[in-house]
Amino acid sequence: MRRIVVVGGGAGGLELVAKLSKFARKRELIEVVLVDKQRTHVWKPLLHEVAAGVIDKNSDGVDYRIHASSHHYEFQQGEMIDLDLKAKQLTLAQLLDEEGEQILPQRVLTYDDLVMALGSVSNDFNTPGVREHSYFLDSLSQAEQFHRALINQFLRINYVSENQTPLKVSIVGGGATGTELAAQLHHVANLANSYGMTALSAKRLQLTIIEAGPRILPALPERIAASAKHALQKIGVQVLENTRVIRAEKSGFVTQDDSLIEADLMVWAAGIKAPDIVKTWGFDTNRLQQIMVNQQLQSSVDHHVYVLGDCCACAQPDGSWVPPRAQSAHQMAAVVYHNLLATVTGKPLKSYVYNDYGSLVHLSKYSTVGSLMGNLSNSSMFVEGHLARFVYNSLYSMHQFAVHGYIKGAVGMLSRQVSKFVGSKLKLH
Repeated sequence: MRRIVVVGGGAGGLELVAKLSKFARKRELIEVVLVDKQRTHVWKPLLHEVAAGVIDKNSDGVDYRIHASSHHYEFQQGEMIDLDLKAKQLTLAQLLDEEGEQILPQRVLTYDDLVMALGSVSNDFNTPGVREHSYFLDSLSQAEQFHRALINQFLRINYVSENQTPLKVSIVGGGATGTELAAQLHHVANLANSYGMTALSAKRLQLTIIEAGPRILPALPERIAASAKHALQKIGVQVLENTRVIRAEKSGFVTQDDSLIEADLMVWAAGIKAPDIVKTWGFDTNRLQQIMVNQQLQSSVDHHVYVLGDCCACAQPDGSWVPPRAQSAHQMAAVVYHNLLATVTGKPLKSYVYNDYGSLVHLSKYSTVGSLMGNLSNSSMFVEGHLARFVYNSLYSMHQFAVHGYIKGAVGMLSRQVSKFVGSKLKLH
């Protein structure tokens, strides 16, 4: 029996494991192991909503161990710290509790085929002070950490109601994460007023997005970026473009002209890279530390190692690189699934071709804008309002169907809608 180990339970990794385990139940040709250092999966495009407090992991998360039990695969919690390509084995760090006590010892796992779905982390470009003073939204734990800090600041601002000094939040990075987070924070500041913080509202919040490039949302068409910028400015978000941060201090971000943008909470959401440790494992990598692959998504140095998602460096026929998006990971998971089974059944491998189906930006209740169709037509179709919001929600639904199947996915979606209707609109824990 062929042992397939998938490292990383993000959008692509978890979808792949769900597909593989379904095949394994029908034909006992493979065994599947998922490795992740977290206990719970939350779709990464929703992490900014966890940070703002409009969703939580209990209603929108997937417990890996429960999912593994129901889908009949093995889950190993731990962080991958070493890889021996020749011996076909990887090492997981010991698992510690919050007090530093050991839960699980260091472990070694063997494999016949390995899938690297490690995702990405924020790229601070070695900017001084960023790691010490900023919050990141790369993982569920980081999003929850920011949310706790946000609620504490809300309580502080509400208590000193006679002092009208605003809560200042500065976000470096005008991509989807930064813009969507800013809109959600504006929304939850008003929601807090309904949950006992009567002195708090969006008027007490000063939000700033700092973008080094000439415009926010640089990966999206200019019309979408302009529409999103207008929506953000309409609700009072300050958008600073062509503004490069050279260091972070306790009191805020310092820009290239030595100006200080004061902040009580600082978020870094500018750029991504693969985890630093990837460079030590013997792969060919690019400047973002992503693992170079061939058209079948196999590592360029070992064809028993497949790579998908944000940690994958895959060149397209026109010389450009596949962008690090959820839709890329979803498409890659399908190709890796086919190729893993093709190896088992002796069939030919499939080449990966990226299809851009468009992009959407959801600015809380204020606006949803984007483009549809991508390369399915000669030009993209601009959408906004209710249609854009419906399509945005549909993308998450597709992920749920891929992870849980259509019946459980539909029941889960209905349950979340009921929970949103009867439950609190803002998470205060």
